[in-house]
Amino acid sequence: MSVKERFLNYIRFDTQSDETTHTTPSTAKQKKLGAYLADECRAIGCDEVEMDPCGIVYAKINGDETKPAIGFLAHMDTATEISGADVQPQIIEQYDGRIIHLNETETLQIEGHIGETLITTDGNTLLGGDDKAGIAVIMEAASRLIDEQSPHGPIFLAFTVDEEIGEGTDHFDLKKFPTAYAYTVDGDRIDAVEYENFNAAQAVITIKGKSIHPGDAKGIMVNAGLLAAEFTGKLPADETPATTEGFEGFYHLLKIEGTCEQAQLVYIIRDHDTERFDERKKTMTSIVQQMNEKYDGRLTLEMHDQYHNMVRFMNGDLTSVERAKKAIQAEGLQPVSPPVRGGTDGAMLTEKGLICPNLGTGSYNHHGRYEYASVDEMEKLVRIVLRIMKEV
Repeated sequence: MSVKERFLNYIRFDTQSDETTHTTPSTAKQKKLGAYLADECRAIGCDEVEMDPCGIVYAKINGDETKPAIGFLAHMDTATEISGADVQPQIIEQYDGRIIHLNETETLQIEGHIGETLITTDGNTLLGGDDKAGIAVIMEAASRLIDEQSPHGPIFLAFTVDEEIGEGTDHFDLKKFPTAYAYTVDGDRIDAVEYENFNAAQAVITIKGKSIHPGDAKGIMVNAGLLAAEFTGKLPADETPATTEGFEGFYHLLKIEGTCEQAQLVYIIRDHDTERFDERKKTMTSIVQQMNEKYDGRLTLEMHDQYHNMVRFMNGDLTSVERAKKAIQAEGLQPVSPPVRGGTDGAMLTEKGLICPNLGTGSYNHHGRYEYASVDEMEKLVRIVLRIMKEV
């Protein structure tokens, strides 16, 4: 089986997570892919394969115990923003740079990838490259490693649930993953080794209004919807996802809903720099305090950290990063370490003590209908991961 075939098999599974269910996994359908992957791990020759009650799949490839054990992880769930059900992939051989027609109304213009085989959506769903391309790469590299019988240390694999809703490592058992360090395969470009991600928090602002018949409202009505609009206007307009890049942080209004009687705003706060991150949270608190003074305490704020920049917890240990860069160079690429404008399971694992930088997947435009994957890049990434496994 090829990495392309594995990927096409995996995207047949609808594994969208759901932050509203408060269960683990958040959707039972993630376990269907988990069971499939567990069977596949056994079929290629992995040892100690299990899917735990939370849906997390663990496996081991036995190796020379005198060498340090390393691990590879990818997540099974897909993003909440758009459906991942009934994915209809389109395969484009020898891409020539032209506009791709996903369907009658949706088109996709891609830079680069000339001559490569691409896999796109039909414009109605996401593709699932995030992170089923990562799963496919790991599984194919593991299969080749076992078939080759080349010398290597112990290799541990894990496929997690609910990464997209920030719960990917909540129930991860490090005792089943006793590695010196590990890698998530959950990025995009294949020449990247990423180890500086956002610090992240979520803020929920609930506003209590006062409703009365509009004809009798003067001096009495307090419109919660208008207060919500006022709140958003107090945040910097040039510090949103659409206006920032690189190491620039932002406030992102994830959801807004309400009536005159009550409104709610859900924000996510992101910044790579710890001090700026803390300042952003203070800004949210300050705005709520100011508006409460003006409107008699009608706003409440619930805010919590979601994850932190993994570089804070690496303590200068770049062993895993250098090993990956060596493998990337061996494939004729120049390794880069751009900032991650998001988070990974690896960020949370690093905070727990397991250093876990992020590798690419060869898939792009994640979380939307314009997502695509390059089969050529996925194949090259398989070779990179295989080199990391063998440290060649």
